[in-house]
Amino acid sequence: MSADDHKPFQHPATIAAAALGASRPEGGGVVPILNPATTYEKGNAHMYYRTSGPGLADAEAVLNTLEGGAGALLFSSGMAAATHLLLALGPGAHILAPEGMYWFMRDWLKKTAPAMGLEVSFYANTDLDAIRTGIRPGQTKAVWVETPANPDWAVTDIAAAAEIAHDAGAKLFVDSTCATPILSRPLLLGADVVMHSATKYLNGHSDVLAGALITRDADDFWGQVHAMRTGLGSTLGAFEAWLLLRGLRTLDVRMQRHSENALWLAERLSDHPRVSHVMYPGLPTDPGHAVAAKQMCGGFGGMMSIRVKGGPDAAAQTAKRTKLFFDATSLGGVESLIEHRGPIEGPDSPTQQDLLRLSVGLENAQDLLDDLDQALGQ
Repeated sequence: MSADDHKPFQHPATIAAAALGASRPEGGGVVPILNPATTYEKGNAHMYYRTSGPGLADAEAVLNTLEGGAGALLFSSGMAAATHLLLALGPGAHILAPEGMYWFMRDWLKKTAPAMGLEVSFYANTDLDAIRTGIRPGQTKAVWVETPANPDWAVTDIAAAAEIAHDAGAKLFVDSTCATPILSRPLLLGADVVMHSATKYLNGHSDVLAGALITRDADDFWGQVHAMRTGLGSTLGAFEAWLLLRGLRTLDVRMQRHSENALWLAERLSDHPRVSHVMYPGLPTDPGHAVAAKQMCGGFGGMMSIRVKGGPDAAAQTAKRTKLFFDATSLGGVESLIEHRGPIEGPDSPTQQDLLRLSVGLENAQDLLDDLDQALGQ
């Protein structure tokens, strides 16, 4: 599709729900078709699926339009998307990353990236001065930002971080998994590439493993990322792309409900006698609220964390006692999840050991509060 084809689709809700008029079956069906072909007749838009395919292109077009980008690529997982992006910087590149971020990504940066020729150092989340001083002139090729950051939901000023990175000749990459393009559009704030673990909110049904990258500029670097995806064979499968497109069609309405439920719970848990602290950028008392209000629109997302009075044991027992919240990892599905993060992340985790991460789903908010109340005890 060309840019002109997208003009009737103005609002994110319409872009997502209409799926940009994705390929439909003959006979007038209103649901995009699943095309499982891996090879195509020459002379058509696609040749071999590892490089591109019709269903893949449909889902990528929706994401690209939602983010306001110049191109999108889908991968077999969020980690595949993130690691391909960083490896495309080339050996010897220095990357500046936040101390607080998705734990498996941090683990990869610390343990695997150096063995693959990348140099990595870390800065304190939200600290713009730390980003500025952490950049190595001539060597730093990218600054990585995750906002809101898992699992304490710290908020980094994207526009300010982009200015710092660009002044040093570096790119800014933003993991916007938990905000989604419904609530935040990092490319319009100056980011060069936005990354999503599409497994989470973009799909929204906990049944697809996928990752996405959307670029502001279709430059030579972006071409290298695309070539690496083709060469390493990490393209998202046709069935998974079709399921992802299905999930994207309800993204706007889901994010509204996730945000409403999470804010309602955060406000009430702030006064709970068994909760010492609530971490949620939608609360006016949250340290990241002002920046979040500036760069997020329509809500603050469905992710929050609480610290439980009584320490790690009390947190662990609370997670086990929930009946509506599933004690499970991951996030972004219609169902609510709770997880005691510290033990999951290992002994070098910076996460407080009494912290419970909540992925607030689409259930009735009062039912969710009642479940947490009985699990926390009195």
